[in-house]
Amino acid sequence: MTDVLRRGRASLAFSFFAQGATFALLVTRIPAIQDRYGVSDALLPAFLAAVPILAGVGSVTTEQLVKRIRPSRLLRWSQPVVLLALLGVGSGDRLVELAVALGAFGLAVGALDASMNMLGVSLQRTYGRSIMLGFHATYSLGGIVGASLAWVGAHWHLSLFVSYLPVVLVLLPAAFVGSRWYVDGDAASGLDADADAGKGQGESGALVFRLLLPLCLVMTFAYIGDSTVSNWSAKYLQDVLGSSEQLATVPYNVYMVMTLVGRAVGDFGVRRFGAVAVVRLGAVVAALGFAVVAVAPGAWVGMLGFTLLGLGLCVLVPQTFAAAGRLFPGASDAAIARLNIFNYVGFLIGSPLVGALGDAWNYRGAMLVPMVLVLATLGYARSFAPEPDRYGDGHERPRTADVGRGSNGL
Repeated sequence: MTDVLRRGRASLAFSFFAQGATFALLVTRIPAIQDRYGVSDALLPAFLAAVPILAGVGSVTTEQLVKRIRPSRLLRWSQPVVLLALLGVGSGDRLVELAVALGAFGLAVGALDASMNMLGVSLQRTYGRSIMLGFHATYSLGGIVGASLAWVGAHWHLSLFVSYLPVVLVLLPAAFVGSRWYVDGDAASGLDADADAGKGQGESGALVFRLLLPLCLVMTFAYIGDSTVSNWSAKYLQDVLGSSEQLATVPYNVYMVMTLVGRAVGDFGVRRFGAVAVVRLGAVVAALGFAVVAVAPGAWVGMLGFTLLGLGLCVLVPQTFAAAGRLFPGASDAAIARLNIFNYVGFLIGSPLVGALGDAWNYRGAMLVPMVLVLATLGYARSFAPEPDRYGDGHERPRTADVGRGSNGL
């Protein structure tokens, strides 16, 4: 069983990696996509908004599907669709083709994100210790690889199709083969996952939403910040700070490098200081990053701001998923699917909001809005205290069963 869990953990980590690379290749080439299809600045926010709307639909659908189908199976089939949709974005030349490709990408990525995090949370529960930040660290690593490949494509003036095709040819078969070892964590630990899921379905009314609401708000604020970086960092550096198109691909890469660093050590921080302290520190550092970006006199100071943003924002989302799993151990899949919707609410609000404020006011001022929202996370940090072990200092104190389970060398 230990080998099964280790293979499951490694294969899920690769899935996070593949999705990080795929998403980075899409968002860091937004200016090139805009030029290829002739998307105007006025129309661009609508295209950017369509993806999270459809992803939210995909996440809602996933909540219903996991009542009958294991998350591992949904993940196995949604990831190839995401990769093929990316290739579709790079191969068309008409707006309708872009709309179809982005529509498929959005629907599939909703199912992908929800099912990946369902598996991550259930594996963390089986391990009995914090490992969610490690999964998201591999997502960041994938983002670094994807952003680096995007830089190469921009540097050598490669077409989108030529940039995307080798990545899809490598990741698609690798992810599909690796999916053979996905593990639904509760099943691996000898529990009846389907029975557990059924136990919590009666709690799907107002009580669940009331308990989940603080985490939903934190997820929204975090993704407003993240979408600001992913969708606007390239244009901000190029249009506001006067960088070249080649240099404009770098901020997202810097951001992803720092999310990798923060997440690589984040699980140790959670085990040592508790989730509450880690979330509070992340919110403060992220707010400082937005402030630096807003006042940056040039591209390199802007890079410093994106560096701080990566370090701060990186801990919020994984810990939000983990906290939802702790709150609803008998219905974690449903809780995560619902929480994941607010991932896309954040993207839906963040991208058009920054664009509208940038056009109506200026892009520097627009950066202050996500700064304030991220600071608001401080008011909800107590929601990350472990249940039922809520102590005054917010430190995690594993239950006796968890200590025994986590000491087997996994």
